[in-house]
Amino acid sequence: MEWWTHLWLNEGFATWVSHLAVDSFFPQWNIWTQFLDSTTTALRLDSLEASHPIEVEIHHASEVDQIFDAISYDKGASVIRMLQSYLGAERFQKAMASYMKKYAYSNAKTEDLWAVLEKETGEPVKDLMTTWTKQKGYPVINAKIKGNDIEIEQAQFLLDGSSGSGMWIVPLTSRCGAYDTEKKLLLKLKREKLVIGSQCGDRKKGGNFWTKLNIDGTGFYRVKYDDELAAALQNALETKKLSLMDKIGIVDDLYALSIARQQTFASLLHLLYGYRGEADYSVLSHINTVTTSIAKISADATPALAGDIKQLLIKILLSPAEKLGWDPKKGESHLDVMLRPLLLTALVQLGHGKTINEGVRRFNIFTRDRGTSLLPPDTRKAAYLAVMQNVSSSNRSGYDALRKIYKESAEGEERLQVLGILSSCRDKGIVLESLNLIFTSEVRNQDAYILLRGIQPEAREISWNWLKENWELISKTFAGSLITDFVETIVPLFTSNEKAAEISKFFATRTKPGFERTLKQSLENVRISARWAEGIRSEPGLAQTVRELLAKP
Repeated sequence: MEWWTHLWLNEGFATWVSHLAVDSFFPQWNIWTQFLDSTTTALRLDSLEASHPIEVEIHHASEVDQIFDAISYDKGASVIRMLQSYLGAERFQKAMASYMKKYAYSNAKTEDLWAVLEKETGEPVKDLMTTWTKQKGYPVINAKIKGNDIEIEQAQFLLDGSSGSGMWIVPLTSRCGAYDTEKKLLLKLKREKLVIGSQCGDRKKGGNFWTKLNIDGTGFYRVKYDDELAAALQNALETKKLSLMDKIGIVDDLYALSIARQQTFASLLHLLYGYRGEADYSVLSHINTVTTSIAKISADATPALAGDIKQLLIKILLSPAEKLGWDPKKGESHLDVMLRPLLLTALVQLGHGKTINEGVRRFNIFTRDRGTSLLPPDTRKAAYLAVMQNVSSSNRSGYDALRKIYKESAEGEERLQVLGILSSCRDKGIVLESLNLIFTSEVRNQDAYILLRGIQPEAREISWNWLKENWELISKTFAGSLITDFVETIVPLFTSNEKAAEISKFFATRTKPGFERTLKQSLENVRISARWAEGIRSEPGLAQTVRELLAKP
């Protein structure tokens, strides 16, 4: 790269190529499905007003740390995947070979890449990609069915519900009724029509009628369907007609649309219920992200319903968790090995009593016999979290046992895993004791963020007060990107405009070298959560929806 503005050429390409290489050697790993973790992470960050373009102007070296983020890495990789999908893998590879040959042993700018790709393919690459790299954000595609057409309209998507003015050239893909046909459309205008004809199935009979835009999540945009299209997709989901990547795409889109109050919270719960019994790791990883967020916002938005909502989320995740159990099975896939701890940890965090009790039982055996097969490394996090559910200042035996493991373990990975658990407690004294470890020799400066990420919403006020009281010491001890961890882990735990104002006032009189952008993004997330909670609080019929879903088989 010629200058830091083009950082994404290094990092975005490296992220994308790493997945391409893995898929080439191990296609059975379904790595492109897991790649959607990168895409959805970037979509969330890029739906903030405080986001930044992929090509961000850097005027001073001190600004560089702030752009080593999900935009440079994950959005960069995602728009490369989108471009490859639009051009086709073979044409893209040949054009990239020409680019690499031309700029071997030299520096290049983003414009140099577009020029070579355009020359080699004959496609309007520069005009297309400039809309994705030189402006922040992305569009939501509103899809409405009219006769044999789908009317589509693009608008900038922002989680705060406001309207942006961005416009993109969008490589649209769609399938309907089956996966053997695919339509492509380069959307250059705000509005367009997509002719679907009769291949999508009979609308009157339902059944096989469905239309999915943004096939396999190759495009960096969201889709909002009208009621008829959404109902058809829900049916396609429940009758197992959608690909794994499309299952991820529709739930992540509706989750974001619910936060922005463009779709109801009840519609999100209805869609999630369609995933009960899902067994794929990548899909359930995304479902877990959504359920965790729902559980947290529900506690603030509708405390009286929060318990029932947690029971509903447990109902969605329990079946695949019970099938996997706590113990590894001979011959199981590596994806099942990854899925087991994810589900067990999720159930513990949702307060599932049986899972918590089993975790505590296995942990107690483990403290007496570190070599026991009852608690292999993969499931220890779930057991450690289970133990922390019952820890308090007057009942700290579990906490002390974890501290002992942290101090005595010779395995770096094990120590970091325990460190991330120590602050996951509701007790004020224990949380403060854990946070203060950051100032001791027990915790390396570069590991502080791991402890901070364990803080639970119930301990946010304690943690914020601790941050304020120790800010001078923190700002002296932690430099560069390390200090951003304190802001981006504690601040977004809040969900009220009043707290956002208090936090903003606190930092207004303090210098913010290296974390000004992170602070803006974190405060914006607090205000977005406040707005989402307000919408949930005032949504009619939500309690009835929860009761009906709980009563379903």
